[in-house]
Order: sequence, then C-alpha cells, then structure tokens
Amino acid sequence: MASVKRRGTSWQATYRGPDGRERTKTFQRKVEAEGWVSDEQSALRHGSWIDPKAGKTTFGDFARSWQAAQVHRPATAANIGSALRKHILPTFEARPIASIRPSEIQTWVRGISGKLSSSSVRVVVANVRAIFNAAVRDQVIARSPCVGVKLPAVDRSKVQPLETAEVFALVKAVPDRYQALVIFAAGTGLRQGECFGLTLDRVDFLRRQVTVDRQLVLLAPRGRGPAFGPPKTQASYRVVPLPAVVLDALAAHLAAYPVGTDGFLFTSDAGEPIRRTGFSNIWRPAVKAAGAPNGTGFHALRHFYASLLIRHGESVKVVQARLGHASAAETLDTYSHLWPDSEDQTRAAVDEVLSYPADISRTSAASRA
Repeated sequence: MASVKRRGTSWQATYRGPDGRERTKTFQRKVEAEGWVSDEQSALRHGSWIDPKAGKTTFGDFARSWQAAQVHRPATAANIGSALRKHILPTFEARPIASIRPSEIQTWVRGISGKLSSSSVRVVVANVRAIFNAAVRDQVIARSPCVGVKLPAVDRSKVQPLETAEVFALVKAVPDRYQALVIFAAGTGLRQGECFGLTLDRVDFLRRQVTVDRQLVLLAPRGRGPAFGPPKTQASYRVVPLPAVVLDALAAHLAAYPVGTDGFLFTSDAGEPIRRTGFSNIWRPAVKAAGAPNGTGFHALRHFYASLLIRHGESVKVVQARLGHASAAETLDTYSHLWPDSEDQTRAAVDEVLSYPADISRTSAASRA
C-alpha cells in the first residue's frame, strides 16, 4: 500500500516495507514523491529493496560481525584481523556502510599502494570486497563500492633460484643444529611451516619418503605457541620422495639431536618447536655470512628444489605434485622461465615430418623448370 499526500507546501510519500512498517519521505514536488514510491515498490517486487536504516550501520560494526562469522584457518583469520586493524578500519570504521563511495575506495587503494607491495594490496582489497559483497547479500547496501576499482599491477618478477654453491654456503653458515633443516628444505621443497612441523612418524626411512599432511602455524591469540594446522591447500597433502643425501642428513641430525616427546625433528636450542620469528634471527645472519642475495628467505630453498627438478627433466605435473601446488598453471606461472628452451627441438620436429625425400624434391624442381 502506498500513497502520496499533500502536507502544506510539501508532498509526503508513504509505502509499507516487507516488515509491515511504513516508510515515509517528504518532497517539494509531487512528481518526485510519486517517482520515489514507484521506485521503492519496484524494488520490493524484484527483491532488490534495501532498508534505508540498514545502510546506517557503520562499516566497522558490519566488518567485525562478518569477521566473526567466517570459517577460516587460524593463520588466515590472523591475517584478516591484521589487515582490518592496520589498513582498513583506520579509514572506514566509523563510516555508515552505505555512505562509502567507489571514488573513496579508489583513493584508499592509492594510499595503501604507497605502503604495501602490489600483491599485498590485492590481498587487503580482497578482504574489503568480501565485506561489501556480504553487505549486498544481506541487503544492507544495494551495490558494492568496490565494483570497477582499479588495483596496482602485480610485479611478476621472475624467480631466480639460488646457486648450488649458495645453498652449500647457507648450510655451513647456520649453527650445526639447523644444518639438516636447510638440507631437508633444499632437497624436498617443503614450505617453512611444513619443515618446522615435521615429526619422526611422518618420515618413512624404509620407503624413502615423507608424508606432508600438516604444518606448524602461529595462532592468533596472544600467549599461544605454535600448533599444528592443515597444509596451505588441499593439494598440499602429498608424499615427497627423500633423496639419499637428505636421508643421510636426517640420520646424522637424529644422532646428534634426538627427538623429544613431541617427536619434532627440528627444534630450537631449547628443544622446543621452532618459531618463525625466532628462526629469522638465525636465518638472516646466515644469509649475510653465506653471501646470498639480500632478502633471501627460507622459501628460496623451495625455489632451488623446483629448479633442480626442472633442470633434470621432470614434467610440469611432477613438479606440481612435489611442491603441492593447486594447479599446473600455478607451477608454470612461477617457474615456466626455468624450463629449457626448446627452439632446436621444434625445428627438428618440423624438419623430420615435412622434409621431402630427395627424389620428390628433384621431381618438384624439374616440374617448375
């Protein structure tokens, strides 16, 4: 039920919402009042009606309720919380969510682009998009202001794997307790959390393989230490073959540093699970002492492993499986430039098929003459 009535010098438009409550708005002209009522009723019929009061909810309140409802792994939840706290809420927290415009989102993206890498900007903006998309689904706002917002181009710098000599230098540069860890990472390609979370029961010395089905993660709540969590993706569940050099390093390591009650192969000087923050105090000096490129992270050992597989002729699918990538496309996006150039093979393949036999070539030449 809707109506447009004159009230003094103004026109009052009224309609009833889906909750049975009346919504009223005053206009100076009758045609404006009638147009507003018509638009609201059309939105009701098509299921796109938005309660005007819902849009007054602040972005901060809606973002926190959205965050609390998500089903995320602890590490992912911690990353989202950090992005909200550091980069998102300082700008939008107190704003009514319906008042935020695309131009303001674009200005904000430009601002954080001066502080974060392009890939980090995209991760932070993805969280904002998810919040606004949830607001659209909940009919708090009609349209997300993130639509059409342009993001900085991602720096697609090519991975430059460490040289073998640099890996050897890193092994020598770290304290004895961590040398097997470096050899293991370079010889299996496991991620840092997967290495830190490795326990003796996951290593099969007889079959010469290691099972990857969990990793060591840092939980968000303060005061909580490292704990087991699932691997990065479903594809990260895998079994990786162990070369002899890795098995020998593990055997020597276990003789010098027996596992404790928790079964961790690699532990800190205190015999506790290795924390990423604590290990960085060991890794950074080792990088400098080894003469490795500035900024070399533990992940560089994973790239080194991938480069070894490629250099020795392993296929894309094998490299994907060993690294636990979700798809072959991910593997190619990262390492395609490392596969040997095959121009000569291409020429040889075409020549082998399309080259005319000698007698046909002579006949063809004679006919042209």
